[in-house]
Amino acid sequence: MTRKPLASAELQALVTGLNKLSRNLWWSWDQEAQDLFQELSPRNWQNLYHNAAAILREVSEYELRVRLQDADFEQRALAVLLNFEAYLQCKTTWGHVNAPQLLQNPVAYFSAEFGFHESLPISAGGLGILAGDHAKSASDLGLGFVGVGLFYREGYFQQAIDSNNWQTEFYNLVDPKNVPLEPVLDASGQPVVCDVEIDMNRVFFQAWRVNVGRVPVYLLDANRPENAQHFRDLTSRVYGGDGTMRIMQEILLGIGGVRLLRKLGVQPSVFHMNEGHAAFLTLELIREKLVAGQKFADAVAATRAQCIFTTHTPVEAGHDRFPPELMDYAFMLYQHQLPVPFQDILPLGRVHPEDAHEPFCMTVLALKVSRAANGVSELHGDTSRHMWQSLYPGTPVEQVPIGHITNGIHLLGWMKGSVRQFWREKMKDKKEGVVKMWDEKYGHDWASAIHHAEFWKKMADASFVSDEELWALRYKLRREMIEFIRRRLLHQTQRIAPGDYIRFEHLLNVDALTIGFARRFATYKRPNLLLHDPERLIRLLSNPQRPVQLILGGKAHPQDLPGQALIKQWKDFIKRPEVQGRVVFLSDYDMLLAQELVQGIDLWINTPRRPWEACGTSGMKVLVNGGLNLSELDGWWAEAYSPEVGWAIGDGQEHGDDPAWDATEAEALYALLEGQVIPDFYERDETGMPSRWLGRIRESMARLTSEFSATRAIREYTENHYLPAASGYHERAAGDSALGVGLLHWQQDIDRHWNTVRFGAVGIKTRDGQHFFQVDVLPGNLNPDQLIVELYADSVQGGQPVLEVMIAPEPSTDSPGVLTYSAQISATRPASDYTGRIIPHHPNASVPLEAKQILWQR
Repeated sequence: MTRKPLASAELQALVTGLNKLSRNLWWSWDQEAQDLFQELSPRNWQNLYHNAAAILREVSEYELRVRLQDADFEQRALAVLLNFEAYLQCKTTWGHVNAPQLLQNPVAYFSAEFGFHESLPISAGGLGILAGDHAKSASDLGLGFVGVGLFYREGYFQQAIDSNNWQTEFYNLVDPKNVPLEPVLDASGQPVVCDVEIDMNRVFFQAWRVNVGRVPVYLLDANRPENAQHFRDLTSRVYGGDGTMRIMQEILLGIGGVRLLRKLGVQPSVFHMNEGHAAFLTLELIREKLVAGQKFADAVAATRAQCIFTTHTPVEAGHDRFPPELMDYAFMLYQHQLPVPFQDILPLGRVHPEDAHEPFCMTVLALKVSRAANGVSELHGDTSRHMWQSLYPGTPVEQVPIGHITNGIHLLGWMKGSVRQFWREKMKDKKEGVVKMWDEKYGHDWASAIHHAEFWKKMADASFVSDEELWALRYKLRREMIEFIRRRLLHQTQRIAPGDYIRFEHLLNVDALTIGFARRFATYKRPNLLLHDPERLIRLLSNPQRPVQLILGGKAHPQDLPGQALIKQWKDFIKRPEVQGRVVFLSDYDMLLAQELVQGIDLWINTPRRPWEACGTSGMKVLVNGGLNLSELDGWWAEAYSPEVGWAIGDGQEHGDDPAWDATEAEALYALLEGQVIPDFYERDETGMPSRWLGRIRESMARLTSEFSATRAIREYTENHYLPAASGYHERAAGDSALGVGLLHWQQDIDRHWNTVRFGAVGIKTRDGQHFFQVDVLPGNLNPDQLIVELYADSVQGGQPVLEVMIAPEPSTDSPGVLTYSAQISATRPASDYTGRIIPHHPNASVPLEAKQILWQR
């Protein structure tokens, strides 16, 4: 029976729905939606960076209406749109249940870059990719969340390699009409325009909205006709220009971002600074409170209550610092908006507030005006505490107030379409217990199930996924990647000669162990560790019985000549006839290339100098696709590694840039590849399967995939930081900031009278396996409830320090003004290891962030 044609209204609803969907990046992690847009124009889907918005500009509305008259296509389009609307309208998300207070007053997440998708190239690397994954996972969880960044109309540089094997850079304009953006408009349909003060000028900006599922991300754009050209160029390129350009970009991001949110009526309860680039937002929040009549100290305290900070940089040079003269110049007009002298503001960005010549550091500002700070892996948190201990004099490094939340990735976003299809089919498995388990817990939503550890633990069960199925999937992914690489290399070849098409179709070997190294080329990342002994590497690559091939990619910063020299070294090596077809370098490393590599690579290698890799999320992205890791014990791998899930080099210690240690680790890398990695890949059991290799894949997926997901990270941020910050801010703001005023008075008391606090006599007895301590304390002009007395012992063998709060009795009648505190502790360590200390105390204060004083008994 012939189907009745769709009515005009039905067609229009579908066309409108698809246009709305094309402007929401939800399609970038929904396979059915991607399949739909790809089917409209397969060639353009490939050539236009898998960009749904560009596809609908290529396909006329008439053609779209005609295509929708196909019953199968129309039904699939309708199903996708229904799923999309159900996703947007869902009121039972994790965020609705666990963080409802953030729905009205959301988290405002500021980042200088966001890496959402290859069609929107406004990210330079890992920081931006992490920010994009953070927004996607916040959307999936239904969290009250809004992002703020900059719209770089020329994006990050594109890379080519010249005839001498040196990197060259060029830029292409990003047309907002062809990417998933929407202009932010007012009620009359005109762009919403705000301004910020930079030097002696008002700089105007508009904004673009990126719809990331349920989450809006606003990108500020200074390319306005009212501005002089050098101000229009503030949002031209990612991290372009000199220090003057950088400080102006960061004023626009931080101060301008707050002003945009205010104009849009968004009232965040929490401001999250993703790296120090956004820290000027704290100055605008302080200024708002000053204008409202608060005193400077009150304004700083109230601002601190609503800000959190994530640092990503273990390298000293990565922290933005601006000389006082540049600060004075850049804030020349803004200073007139402040009811206090600018000289009162500048100490917020100095380690030594009294030093007027010290450069203003964005990380110091963020640390001083945040209620909580964290690194992005356990090791990075420790590294950051050592880096910034000088901000908290007298505080043991273990208690410097910088914690850690290890980064994670958005699983669906980094999952190849073939892998998504594989897991969808697995969810349909009719074996006893499987469907029932998922139906009862997650309904039919396989995409929700993959965020749970229970799902991945089933990877250890051969009845759930057999070796044959898993190995077939890996072969499929490797072939898809290699065929993509062949096309990309052919495209990168500037002159196509007769026979090139055939030659490129035979490049690389689908049966060979494929090793990948792709990331920013910088000396501390040691991308050339494998080249330490070129002849040994050639022997490893050219073994005819056990062939190995290398896929390389990455950019060096345009001003990083040593990094560019590392690229040249690889390109020179690749020209050697012994490795022709076995090693390739793919220029212009971007999100598209990253997606293909992490999905098809067998072994992902990472070789930074410990502890200079803050996290290194690229290795996490291979997990969900069945790849394995061989990495330095740095960043996330220091937490994740065990012999069952991959391989590691390094001894867990720091060796700086010692060439001798580099040679030692190069030797370890070669030995691992020759003695373990290659044999495990090629040795087959009686069924023809590489059982040891597949066993590691199973363990890697089962143990690590959900643990290193952005969903886990977002939940940690919400529970540990967002919700406490939201509650703390509302408490301090309630009742005309009564709590804030009380905290200020407490701080003033501590500042005025701390020098009157003293230790008195100390008594120690040991019996029955216990130490008994008594410590006399003279609180001076402070009340005892303003102090805490603790017993402290340094950490040993990498453990945590011992900290025991001492019990306070009633004031002594024999010695007026003296309090005797006591504590009892196991005598497993000598009594001499312990000492008393006194720190300030207030039930609502964050110490040492809001009171750095500390008095040691010895």
